Amino acid sequence: MIGVSVTNTHRREHCSPARVRHGVRLVLLGEGHRNGSISVVCISDGVSRRMNRTYLRHDYATDVISFSLGEGDVVEGELYVNLDRARVQARRYGVSPARELMRLVIHGTLHLVGFDDGCEDERERMRMREDKYLARLFRQSARKGVL
Repeated sequence: MIGVSVTNTHRREHCSPARVRHGVRLVLLGEGHRNGSISVVCISDGVSRRMNRTYLRHDYATDVISFSLGEGDVVEGELYVNLDRARVQARRYGVSPARELMRLVIHGTLHLVGFDDGCEDERERMRMREDKYLARLFRQSARKGVL
């Protein structure tokens, strides 16, 4: 069973819990994981910067932070998705804020299942996976009326 909780702590921006849950489940199932518990928290630039500084020793706001908490076949973890960065990046890349938010959710979920983006080859591999899941997510969601 896959459990996904979604919490929005941002004061102005909002995320769709149904869309986020659907995206996380899509990636987990697509990567062969049938059991998991993921908590997704939608945050602001300020919270992101504090977390990034405290846990990763980087003094800037980042778009997504993932913490893996599980071992073995069960994927457990936390994703912190920065809604401010999602909005800025959506403008930069010419996509909707919803699409960029889901790219970040997918990216963070891929980290939780073991993907890394430390070198160019790994970044390209992750980007291809992100594109695959984004296309599938928006195609499925449009049919189901989730987005």
